[in-house]
Amino acid sequence: MNQGRSNDGSLNQGGPSVHASAVKVGQLAVLIRGPSGSGKSRLAFDLIMAGRSGVVERAVLVGDDRVHLATVGDEIEVRPAPRLAGLIEVPGLGIRRCDFVEHATVGLVVDLEAADAERMPAAESLETSILGVLIPRIPVGCGYSPLPLVVASLTTTKSSSSVNPSGDCLKGNGNHMNPTIATE
Repeated sequence: MNQGRSNDGSLNQGGPSVHASAVKVGQLAVLIRGPSGSGKSRLAFDLIMAGRSGVVERAVLVGDDRVHLATVGDEIEVRPAPRLAGLIEVPGLGIRRCDFVEHATVGLVVDLEAADAERMPAAESLETSILGVLIPRIPVGCGYSPLPLVVASLTTTKSSSSVNPSGDCLKGNGNHMNPTIATE
């Protein structure tokens, strides 16, 4: 199914609705998926607050609890469910109204309570396909705080194979710091 924008640029209706939240951070949206009660709304609100405090680029709600996805060329666009537009659940306060954008391109997927979450994830678990489009993904294990992982993903670059690990790392020692610094 290719639901997206028509030739005049308007969004075609009928893209699939999914149980997820989304926040536009900078130019791209973070799509947050997970089972009911896993913390999707909490992470969405935390990202908005991280944007307000300057930890990440400006962050604004796209949708909470249910969003629509559509392909637009070779990208996935997310938009709020019309009846929920501008509403977010703030844990401890209930449903609140806030600023939102009508659509954004998905640039990152966060899967909460992901069964394949690992300390050192396999490369194939760090991307997902939505409607045939590959998108970077963060699998977050049950009991782990997702915000630091999302912030790290948005503000750091991947490690390069050209980086030389310390001699201790090559020996398999757990302490990657310079031994003289660690013992001082």
